[in-house]
Amino acid sequence: MSKVIVIGGGASGMMAAYSASMCGHCVTLIEKNEKLGKKIYITGKGRCNFTNDSDVETLLLNVVRNPKFLYSAFYTFDAAAVIDFFETHGMKTKVERGNRAFPASDHSSDVIRTLERALRDNGVEILLNTEVKSILSESNPIFEPVEGTRVVGVKDAAGKTYHADAVIVATGGLSYATTGSTGDGYRFAKEYGHKIKETSPSLVPLNTKEEYVKELMGLSLKNVELKVVETSGKGKEKVVFSEQGEMLFTHFGISGPLVLTASAKLNDLMRSQNEVRAYIDLKPALSVEKLEKRILRDWDEIKNRQFKNSLKDLLPTKMIPVVIGLSGIDEEKKINEITSKERGDLVRLLKSFPLTITGLRGYEEAVITKGGVAINEIDPSTMQSKKANGLYFVGEVLDLDAYTGGFNLQIAWSTGYLAGLNIG
Repeated sequence: MSKVIVIGGGASGMMAAYSASMCGHCVTLIEKNEKLGKKIYITGKGRCNFTNDSDVETLLLNVVRNPKFLYSAFYTFDAAAVIDFFETHGMKTKVERGNRAFPASDHSSDVIRTLERALRDNGVEILLNTEVKSILSESNPIFEPVEGTRVVGVKDAAGKTYHADAVIVATGGLSYATTGSTGDGYRFAKEYGHKIKETSPSLVPLNTKEEYVKELMGLSLKNVELKVVETSGKGKEKVVFSEQGEMLFTHFGISGPLVLTASAKLNDLMRSQNEVRAYIDLKPALSVEKLEKRILRDWDEIKNRQFKNSLKDLLPTKMIPVVIGLSGIDEEKKINEITSKERGDLVRLLKSFPLTITGLRGYEEAVITKGGVAINEIDPSTMQSKKANGLYFVGEVLDLDAYTGGFNLQIAWSTGYLAGLNIG
């Protein structure tokens, strides 16, 4: 029986510990927080969208970076297997719009409780409030990390040594540092010679330049289309993102599911000197022609009303003053005095409400971390390091990230399960 240590009690770590224990190994899960699953607890605003009920090809299409690396992991433990795991271990589940899977209770605590129960039923030893400081190597008298050697255990912050035949690093990235994701795994990887791909926040709200977003703060929009356009120094425009969904205005810019998804494509773009602008189609179901006809029909009944009182059936109340200001039409002007050009400009504004993106928010607001341990130095069929025997890396610590909708947690479950399955 092999002795396995898993560092990190998040999604990938708990699944790795479960998988290894199912294979008959003696497993110890070490977590530096006072409880397991702190990041899971806040996922999906406390509801925990724990996977996306899709086939493997769809899962792969929603991975932003290095999807091919995940073939073995996803085919070994796919979304159906994840849902079956939770159902089998007593947690009822449900699937909502976009194939997003949730606990039926809408409580993320049920996900954590189910995993904890599975671990304890399998005899996994759980050590809380214990911080691992180093991973020990056999090739040095004082057990310091050495590339090309075998790991033999870990040492905690108090200096206590725990021997092991294999160590699985599941320490997460840098997002939500308050949950324990402080980059420890990157340091462990570097000590064994691994390259770390540059990290940055991903699935994160966006800062915008315009002051009028403050007037819209708290306004949620549903069924709108967000288009992000990059303009080069030569004036050439390129659409880098276009999708429909939900979004939210904040005091600094924009957020919500649609914006978080867009942010996954903007990490590298924001480092360039090119201007990045966003355009919101407030009425994507209507063409320009149909929207103009709709406005004409509405206005036909209120010809003598002032412009400022003419949009309540078309827009949320909070948005009307901002749209009026951007339209260039005098708010006191009567409807029957508005020219066809002014009406046309209003329609174009409603179909392309403009914002200038100035940057991404920080790690404290990011759902995940882009970048991490270079995947060409990890065996995709086992998750074992190519730099050290018995050393495995899983979950967000790797250079893998995906869109919102349960795909990132699926990466965690799949890579964790695969690592535990292949110990020894």
